[in-house]
Amino acid sequence: MANVQLEFQASAGEADPQSRPLLVLGQLHNLHRLPWAQLRGKLQPRVTEEIWQSALSTLNPNPTDSCPLYLNYATVAALPSRVSRHNSPSAAQFITRLVRNCLPGGVNRCIVMVCERSEVFASACALARAFPLFTHRSSASRRTEKKTVTVEFFLVGQNNGPVEVATLKCLASATEGVRLAARIVDTPCNEMNTDNFLEEIKKVGKDLGITPTIIRDEELKERGFGGIYGVGKAALHPPALAVLSHTPDGATQTIAWVGKGIVYDTGGLSIKGKTTMPGMKRDCGGAAAILGAFKATVKQGFKDNLHAVFCLAENAVGPRATRPDDIHVLYSGKTVEINNTDAEGRLILADGVAYACKDLGADIILDMATLTGAQGIATGKYHAAVLTNNEEWEKACVKAGRNCGDLVHPLVYCPELHFSEFTSAVADMKNSVADRDNTPSSCAGLFIASHIGFDWPGVWVHIDIAAPVHAGERATGYGVALLLSLFGGASEDPLLNMVSPLGCNGDTPTEDMERDSKRRRLV
Repeated sequence: MANVQLEFQASAGEADPQSRPLLVLGQLHNLHRLPWAQLRGKLQPRVTEEIWQSALSTLNPNPTDSCPLYLNYATVAALPSRVSRHNSPSAAQFITRLVRNCLPGGVNRCIVMVCERSEVFASACALARAFPLFTHRSSASRRTEKKTVTVEFFLVGQNNGPVEVATLKCLASATEGVRLAARIVDTPCNEMNTDNFLEEIKKVGKDLGITPTIIRDEELKERGFGGIYGVGKAALHPPALAVLSHTPDGATQTIAWVGKGIVYDTGGLSIKGKTTMPGMKRDCGGAAAILGAFKATVKQGFKDNLHAVFCLAENAVGPRATRPDDIHVLYSGKTVEINNTDAEGRLILADGVAYACKDLGADIILDMATLTGAQGIATGKYHAAVLTNNEEWEKACVKAGRNCGDLVHPLVYCPELHFSEFTSAVADMKNSVADRDNTPSSCAGLFIASHIGFDWPGVWVHIDIAAPVHAGERATGYGVALLLSLFGGASEDPLLNMVSPLGCNGDTPTEDMERDSKRRRLV
């Protein structure tokens, strides 16, 4: 599916399913609301209305179900009829699975997605995850034809008019960001080292008319970035801090997204085993998500100052590698005794958030990282973990996750009980906990927060995406949709406004102004 072009259209037009295979997808009660007149031109002459109604009557989703309509050229698939309160109403994860399993093959294919308007954004991002861009299969290199999947939304329920052109453009930007992030995460380190990642950043900057700020190698050491330099100094390709900045006129606040970009994590001298090291190409998932989200956010228009900070390094083994017992001075000025070189992500992020606070003057700092294996135990494979110093933002993250399909669940925030895990006799702190049974994912996030200070008056949000960054052996592009939704209230795009945590429909102009004011205070 690496050569698949994804297109969103208000109407996909009519075609014989034998020449353009079709998948119709939605919750069963929504599929029953889809008029035959809407489908006739996409299914005839192969499928009659009687066959369509018969197929619907056979569907019994538990949690999903599908039924072929005509050989392997046309299929209808049903999503779960209900979801729990900790899932997205869009059932986004099931959308991705059904598309992978049920979409017929072919060069030119069509998906009709039946859903409510509030679920369009999450559904589109879920569809994008089914079409990864990266592959090195030799058979793929021999196939030169471009494949196209055309997506048409049929909206049911309230506000069920046609999908606007602006919405289609937003979906295109968002899904492009999701697939960009997934491609970077899927690419192995021999092709996605720190040099290559910087080229990806420069390419996005060029597309947006932004020149990145880049601090590399020995300059990191000279300027006091002891965390990034200490982690990456043993690698052939040197570490870097890169920043893309969007500074529009009229901005009322400054937001910084800080991404962990460990292009490969051997564990350093505290080396990983042969079963835990494979897959560590994905340790740059936070930085990849922030790059994809930044591109989409700026393309759709963003009202406030937004900085994307990329902390890039390869945690390699070599003569220059950091040793356990070494002490590093981080950009915050605090000293850290290294007791585990495999707890490296927090070191580079500590430099990143300190830079966002001191140099960028950020009011809101969000860091995103594949930080701890314990995250998957704490909140599972599908829900990222959020740790924040602000209760309102904790709730906003959970709501944004349900709105966009990138699910989130809170961790315990209690530094007065947990930060003592990092106590050191010879430095300000160690970099790994004393007791690994004492909420290690929370503690890892607290380590990052300590470098801007627990009494810092701004908003700090930490998103640990270690588990949801991939599904099986494929990257998901997790985090792009979440950031677009969470900060959608500061966007100029109506769809992102709607899926933001404070988004709502059907307001009067006065209510619009009042809501916008509230949004800007939150975001």
